[in-house]
Amino acid sequence: MATCGAEEDGLARYRSPLVSRYASPEMGFNFSERKKFGTWRRLWLYLAQAEKSLGLPITDEQIQEMEANLDNIDFKMAAEEEKKLRHDVMAHVHTFAHCCPKAAAIIHLGATSCYVGDNTDLIVLRDGFNLLLPKLARVISRLADFAEKYADLPTLGFTHYQPAQLTTVGKRCCLWIQDLCMDLRNLERARDDLRFRGVKGTTGTQASFLQLFEGDHSKVEELDRLVTAKAGFKRAYMVTGQTYSRKVDIEVLSVLASLGASIHKICTDIRLLANLKEIEEPFEKDQIGSSAMPYKRNPMRSERCCSLARHLMTLVLDPLQTASVQWFERTLDDSANRRVCLAEAFLTADIILSTLQNISEGLVVYPKVIARRIRQELPFMATENIIMAMVKAGGNRQDCHEKIRVLSQQAAAVVKQEGGDNDFIDRVRADSYFSPIHKQLESLLDPSSFIGRAPQQVAKFLKEEVRPALIPYQSKMGGKIELAL
Repeated sequence: MATCGAEEDGLARYRSPLVSRYASPEMGFNFSERKKFGTWRRLWLYLAQAEKSLGLPITDEQIQEMEANLDNIDFKMAAEEEKKLRHDVMAHVHTFAHCCPKAAAIIHLGATSCYVGDNTDLIVLRDGFNLLLPKLARVISRLADFAEKYADLPTLGFTHYQPAQLTTVGKRCCLWIQDLCMDLRNLERARDDLRFRGVKGTTGTQASFLQLFEGDHSKVEELDRLVTAKAGFKRAYMVTGQTYSRKVDIEVLSVLASLGASIHKICTDIRLLANLKEIEEPFEKDQIGSSAMPYKRNPMRSERCCSLARHLMTLVLDPLQTASVQWFERTLDDSANRRVCLAEAFLTADIILSTLQNISEGLVVYPKVIARRIRQELPFMATENIIMAMVKAGGNRQDCHEKIRVLSQQAAAVVKQEGGDNDFIDRVRADSYFSPIHKQLESLLDPSSFIGRAPQQVAKFLKEEVRPALIPYQSKMGGKIELAL
């Protein structure tokens, strides 16, 4: 079958849409082969520099040779070596040694594969959090602006997706923001709790390094501290097996899965509001909602977030199972699984945050539709206010209650059985029994009198909790973001 050049441009092979279609270049690079293997070489350099400073016979010339070739990676040679050796770390040791002949003898000195493998993973996880956190802060900032703008706009509240007391558009948005602020704190904590594996040897005992330094425990401890600092970490795990505990991966993916749950809820709300025609996500001038129905404005951005958030939430099951079956100091059945789940979790989180930012920067509110829906439901909610007003005017509560019960059921029948508008207030106006309060009906039905302290809650929440949490990210708030494909 003809491929029409597809082989040449890479279209004849599967490519993950997480990278090819959605994720940012920065997050794509963070999990790239170049970042991974470039970090391996830097870790070998850090190890050699620290070993030299502690007295091992390593020359300046060897260090300089390694420094000069950190990014000079022959990926073709490395692939050929791995195919022959069936070992990715040794393949890259040989490849690095090939362009550093003087340093060949001291590359990877005393280390095990997990020295570069696990430590690189921890660096990548840390850097991944550092990419996600400003994106999450930007989403919160955009939604905070939206909440502030619509803090006073009454809207029908829903419980059980049934009409309930009024809230405001801004107050509802604050429910979304509060969840995301929890996620911001969780991501910060997970990042800050990450430690470096350090230099621990094949089963975590540091035996090989103790031998290199002829039994000098203080030099082994200093080696671990020096390399940890060079990699940008404040602390290393004090005990490890061959790997750092795989429970660390559970903590990392748990906070990302929790973020996925928050965004799924937010975007589900937006999809429901779009159906009600109260709020819509941005819709571009030439965007097509349906190939068959030209009038449609499908909430495709929110749907994408929900779709990918479901994937993100399921990924936490991988590290849970992996950690539970790591026998003794380690087994290798973690490796292939972690190559997939760690990268996909960060890539997916990156995508849904970028998409949600795009949504939050262009949300469209339709106040007249919102007001119309309030008018349809508010008369029933105002019955208690009407009863209280009648009692103050000298009426009997029980008589008033019975009158209202009859009129409200008649109005409900018009709405449900005849498909008409709610005419409860018209019935009250037409009944002479309620003449003492007819002039009060407009004020009794003012939506702003039904929203409680929602505007004040929005103002206090944004001022005291949200804006302060965003201060560390002020320099990265940036401009608007364009939607990926």
